[in-house]
Amino acid sequence: MIDKTFFRISSLIVLTGLLSCSSGKKEGGEASTKADEYQLIFDGKTLNNWKGDPDYWKVEDGAIVGYTTEEKPLEANTFLIWDGGQPADFELVVDFRISQSGNSGIQYRSEMVEGVPFGLKGYQADIDGNNNYTGQNYEERKRATLAYRGQQVIVNSQEDPNAEVRDNVKKNAWQSTEIVSSLGDIDELKTKIKSEDWNECKLVIKGNLLQHYINGVLMSEVTDNDAVNRKSDGLLGFQIHRGPPMKVEFKNIRYKAL
Repeated sequence: MIDKTFFRISSLIVLTGLLSCSSGKKEGGEASTKADEYQLIFDGKTLNNWKGDPDYWKVEDGAIVGYTTEEKPLEANTFLIWDGGQPADFELVVDFRISQSGNSGIQYRSEMVEGVPFGLKGYQADIDGNNNYTGQNYEERKRATLAYRGQQVIVNSQEDPNAEVRDNVKKNAWQSTEIVSSLGDIDELKTKIKSEDWNECKLVIKGNLLQHYINGVLMSEVTDNDAVNRKSDGLLGFQIHRGPPMKVEFKNIRYKAL
């Protein structure tokens, strides 16, 4: 006589095993693994692991907020600096929103400025409220504009290696550059950026290739062949630019080492 109880138990064990395998595959599959590669470096509540002037930085509604007022103007640009290391090759994804009068940016591979509290110099993914410069590559306190929005550029060293860096800057742009190709019309690309609303900025920084994306669109690309002035690692931070009263917000800050 066949033991039906045995078959019922055996079937239940097999079914449970199949469900377990299916569940494990879903949780450990390719898409899940990719998502887990990013690390949230802002907890949404505090400025733990960040340092900056508390007169100009706070956390509000799950976002880092940088702001100035008529009563509290800035004499020099100030930065909120990530205290988690000095990344070399990485991806950084940040949601940002900025007031129309705002001027800001995401700083990377940067170094401290001597004598300027919370001052940084180095590469910057530029952000401004009028979206005239948002997406371009600007080097704070060094070579100035490396690539305007819509440009794929090769950056070279100045002809005289002993000259001062600023001697090779004219009209706020580095002179030793080659435009390789166009990524699109500067004004057409501007239409991809929302005004006074949330946008996503993604930086892909690997070796001497520096790519800035806004809302999934490549806005500028720099290949930095300037062995004299380029940096291979450095600090991450957010900028408040001196000027009229402004407000900039950053949230969902995701980092991945490459």
